[in-house]
Amino acid sequence: MKRLLLLPALLLGSASFAADAKYEISPMIGYNLSEGNIGMDSDGYYMGGLELQVNSADSKLSPELSVYYTHDADYENSSKDTDILRLAFNGVYTFDALNSVVPFAKLGAGYETVNNEIASNQDGFFADAGAGVKVPFSDSFAFKAEAIYLAKIGSSHNQTADNNLMALVGLTYSFGAVEQKAAPVVAAVVAAPVVVAAIVEVDSDGDGVYDKLDQCADTPAGSTVGADGCPIALDDDHDGVLNADDLCPNTPAGQTVMKNGCPATVDLGINFENDSAEILPSANEKLDKYAAFLKQNRNYAAKIVGYTDNVGSASYNKKLSQKRANAVMKALVQRGVNPEQLSAIGMGELNPVASNATAEGRAQNRRIEAELTLN
Repeated sequence: MKRLLLLPALLLGSASFAADAKYEISPMIGYNLSEGNIGMDSDGYYMGGLELQVNSADSKLSPELSVYYTHDADYENSSKDTDILRLAFNGVYTFDALNSVVPFAKLGAGYETVNNEIASNQDGFFADAGAGVKVPFSDSFAFKAEAIYLAKIGSSHNQTADNNLMALVGLTYSFGAVEQKAAPVVAAVVAAPVVVAAIVEVDSDGDGVYDKLDQCADTPAGSTVGADGCPIALDDDHDGVLNADDLCPNTPAGQTVMKNGCPATVDLGINFENDSAEILPSANEKLDKYAAFLKQNRNYAAKIVGYTDNVGSASYNKKLSQKRANAVMKALVQRGVNPEQLSAIGMGELNPVASNATAEGRAQNRRIEAELTLN
């Protein structure tokens, strides 16, 4: 007699699905394969089912009531067909989850009725065992898949077991709160008060490090100190120049600076229209700020460098970039900058900062930069 093989159970691990839900109801659909001596069509038949599981906070083993139904299952080599109704009661053990997959196993028994009995397929009791997984996708819903082996005890085969294997998928809806165990009441123990003599620590220079740990006990007020109470040399903008020597303490990251911490080259953010050396009104605020810096720091010399895009000949662009540099230098002088601090040079279409293949890139390349030197 042929026997069907039971699929191996899936055993995974770590946090139970629907741990706070008392009830789980799962509509299922699936397919049933029977061993040949039962007389069913060897292709098997479809089935539907409904499973109701009741959970408890006291146990990972939950009772489950299941009903499965098939309409017009075909007999083999016969024009007959039959409805099959199964009612099962199982104990379901839910394992700890692995990531979002929650495995379970079940074991139980039930009864099968066949409305059109034949000699090899009659009503009878069965034992079943199964395994599956649930994959939650919300607080209340999970995808469910399982395989169940049924061994039906029938008089038609001398009380030997007739084998069926069901594979089912469905949707599990969880609802209702599980009653939680009450936390044990622990009586509070009140310790007798302990009197500790107060120890007065002294910080003479007020730097936050007590005198007994302070290796620099006369640190000037406002200094940033380490655990030993000694001043820490800081470079807040990480340009390689310590704060105490940094005249430009907020230099952007990656900017090349001089020994005083100020940028050696600055993009003034002044751009020009195509084939034009006229300064746009939008550049006035930038010119005002740069002029103020140069007037406050007369020990700096600034070389104004003009650029163009690559439209036109190189020689024409060289002349155009010089006109742009001259225009910016003149605008700075008009704002009170000493002419001796300034020089101008045109670099034409060299050193593009963006692609000349697009209008936006060409607009960025029509620009003015300034190179600072410390006299």
